Amino acid sequence: MKEIGGIIVPILTPMDEDESVNLDALRVQIDRMIDAGVHGIFCFGTNGEGYILTDGEKEAVLEATVEQVNGRVPVYAGTGCVSTAATIRMSQRAKAIGADALSVITPWFAAASQADLYEHYRAVAQAVDLPMILYNIPARTGNALAPATVEKLAQIANIVGVKDSSGNFDNMLQYIEKTRDVPGFRVLSGNDSLILWNLLAGGSGAVSGCANVFPKTMAAIYDHFVAGDLQAARAAQDAIRGFRDTFRYGNPNTIVKTAVGLQGYPVGKCRKPFDSLSDEGLAAVRAALLDAAGKGVC
Repeated sequence: MKEIGGIIVPILTPMDEDESVNLDALRVQIDRMIDAGVHGIFCFGTNGEGYILTDGEKEAVLEATVEQVNGRVPVYAGTGCVSTAATIRMSQRAKAIGADALSVITPWFAAASQADLYEHYRAVAQAVDLPMILYNIPARTGNALAPATVEKLAQIANIVGVKDSSGNFDNMLQYIEKTRDVPGFRVLSGNDSLILWNLLAGGSGAVSGCANVFPKTMAAIYDHFVAGDLQAARAAQDAIRGFRDTFRYGNPNTIVKTAVGLQGYPVGKCRKPFDSLSDEGLAAVRAALLDAAGKGVC
């Protein structure tokens, strides 16, 4: 596959009013993202509502995604489950469908030791011959991947990167420091405010939820950085601050999906009960989009 890195969009999962998955709208979003210059499509991230889709729905979404992408960019599949056995099963199915790489979130709800997490990822990596990206988001799962554990896991051949959504820059920095000498290992930011800082520290890009709303601008952060234009990269990074400030009004993926709908795309709401946004929040999102449009953020 192409090298892991750049701006990877955790593509949202469009839904109709009855909460059924809208694959036609998904295909439109995929083309929109690729045409805007994103560097990868990631199914079943937080913004893709992977936490609430059935296994059958995930298969249908991944099949449509692989077909629509048609090799233009890598396709990443989020296959992490609570149990190791279920994660292996979903990962093997993702490989059969045609995913290029896996993103495996830590198990959740039950507390896991670092030894538990190491054995979990080791077992999945041995069972599925695909590149795998570790996914650390302790605020949602209750289990954090320690830098020392990531350092150890990076020695496994097909574990090729880690996405850090902790929001703790020092944690991400330690991931970079401890894997710097591992050939091909990539550290990705899961926090859109830290993309440029990830790159400056030696990271490789981001899985960017805001790319669903502003794909061209998010891709520009990476593209300008690689081209050596730090001023333009910083301008692109700064341009999303107004929209990110609206996240205080509710669940971030609800706000992202609401914003895409307000842009004129029929992606529906998030699946209940995670679909509400106050009138104040909706007004703030509208205002942020208008402000962004006035500044040429797209």
